[in-house]
Amino acid sequence: MKLKQIKFALAAVAATTFFLSCSSDNENETPTPTPEVKTEIGLSTSATLGSYLSDKTGRSLYFFSTDANGQSSCTGGCETVWPPFVVDNLTADKLGTGLTFSDFATITTASGKKQVTYKGWPLYYYAPVSGADPYGNAGTNTIEAAGQTTGDGVGGVWFIAKPDYSIMLVRSQLLGHDGKNYKSDYTVGDGLTTYFTDAKGLTLYTFKNDNFKKNNFTKADFSNNAVWPIYETDKIVVPSNLDKSKFSVITVFGKSQLVYNGWPLYYFGQDASVRGANKGISFPSPAVWPVPVKDSPLAI
Repeated sequence: MKLKQIKFALAAVAATTFFLSCSSDNENETPTPTPEVKTEIGLSTSATLGSYLSDKTGRSLYFFSTDANGQSSCTGGCETVWPPFVVDNLTADKLGTGLTFSDFATITTASGKKQVTYKGWPLYYYAPVSGADPYGNAGTNTIEAAGQTTGDGVGGVWFIAKPDYSIMLVRSQLLGHDGKNYKSDYTVGDGLTTYFTDAKGLTLYTFKNDNFKKNNFTKADFSNNAVWPIYETDKIVVPSNLDKSKFSVITVFGKSQLVYNGWPLYYFGQDASVRGANKGISFPSPAVWPVPVKDSPLAI
């Protein structure tokens, strides 16, 4: 065999050996594992409360009814008992099944914390005092354990954070379309009223000229619906201190409208879907379109 042919053959053998060696090494390499993304917010379930929001360890999260405008109104000593829920850099892949990332945001509390909100509601833990005794030891505030929901209903203003409320409660000042403050009896003055909103805190109203489960305002072609839009839903999921049996659904020209104690429920167009706005209470005059409250009388 000529010298040139011998050199070529040796080079070919060497190249084949190198290729096989590299292929073998690649097959034995362990693939780099993808970092696990931990769920920061998920859904837990209670036999009495149904589905509700919880943190990564299963601890319950809550809404506060006085957060009417979407900002935290729990400050000072309140924050000790109801610590704000904080997550750094919340992303969609940190949410559990059934939750939508666009429903979440953050606000800055008075104490400078970046508190997570859900559907406009700031989220909190419940941390009641534990360890107090008759000898004067005050105890400490401890966030309730995973699976506990003892904060629900506290003071009639704290409620478990559910993903599917159709009614929520807001405790706020009534400020009419005329720029005046109103009390719960619709006389001019300062004072907080606890009334119904939708899941995102948008104020709901009743119409004094309606009858029991009878909408007397909305026209068949819905040409006046922009003024007082019907609250269109067939879901009845309410805070635990409300009597669910007092809610029902009626059909208004083919659409479902939620009713409380016989009163059909509406929005006010000029509230412009602004959370916490309740201008409708004085339009066209006070108490023609009152906000629904727990003790609203039965419609006739």
